[in-house]
Amino acid sequence: MTVKPPPTSDDDRQLKRAIDVLRHTTGVDLTFGGVVARGRHAQLTEFVGNSTRALIGLTLGFGMGLGGKAVALHRPIAVNDYANSRRISHHYDLMVAEEGIRAMVAAPVVVNRTVRAVMYGAVRQSVGLGDRTVDAVMDSARALEQNLAVRDEVRRRLAELDGPPAGDDRPPGAASPRWETVREAYAELRVLAQHLTDTDLRDRVAALSDRLADAGAPTARRSSAPVLSARELDVLSCVALGRTNSDVADELGLRTETVKSYLRSAMRRLGCHSRLETVMTARRLGLLP
Repeated sequence: MTVKPPPTSDDDRQLKRAIDVLRHTTGVDLTFGGVVARGRHAQLTEFVGNSTRALIGLTLGFGMGLGGKAVALHRPIAVNDYANSRRISHHYDLMVAEEGIRAMVAAPVVVNRTVRAVMYGAVRQSVGLGDRTVDAVMDSARALEQNLAVRDEVRRRLAELDGPPAGDDRPPGAASPRWETVREAYAELRVLAQHLTDTDLRDRVAALSDRLADAGAPTARRSSAPVLSARELDVLSCVALGRTNSDVADELGLRTETVKSYLRSAMRRLGCHSRLETVMTARRLGLLP
């Protein structure tokens, strides 16, 4: 008997959440999926609604079965009668039949042209799944793609900050190129956090951006120093990089007038009269890196 391996990576954990949400939103009999290794082979590890262990731990050959074909083609595929479909190979008919699955849709999760996971929705009757169910599986796959892409970008940005370049043992002064990299990373982390649907990951990104801001804080902050809201910091971090109000609005998904309102509020809290003065004051107070 195949034993389900425990999740061992962030991809596994995020896929598990996505599978749970998909079952709740669609109401299909069964949702399941697995992480794809090297863009080719998926191992089915996450299940909600299964009645047997027939499919748990199954590794799909590239192009084989419904999910293997979805992985190979980089696109969703649906069948209303799995056992009799001519659109797929039938390498896994015995396991599928034991679980009692008839109609099924599989959608790949593709990040930067590489398939990272595959997600399924299935029912135990030979019926058309309907556009709503198929669209829900596709939307869940797209949402997971976004979460994985943002997480990858966060890791990339943090890796750039991991220690000084080789041969450079100078401290990162406030005007140094390395310090500007820190500021860019801080702003990008705050922007990326707005696009995360995974609340745990969003909180982690917010905590990391706070750590970067603390790196530029004075040794002892004054207890009377003003406090800016999260949205005011989002806007100000982008303004600090020379972004226009329109650019900031696009990056944060806000209206331009809303950006102006947050900027005016930050200026008022800090007692400033210009964008540059506001940025410099926020840096001096340790509110921005």
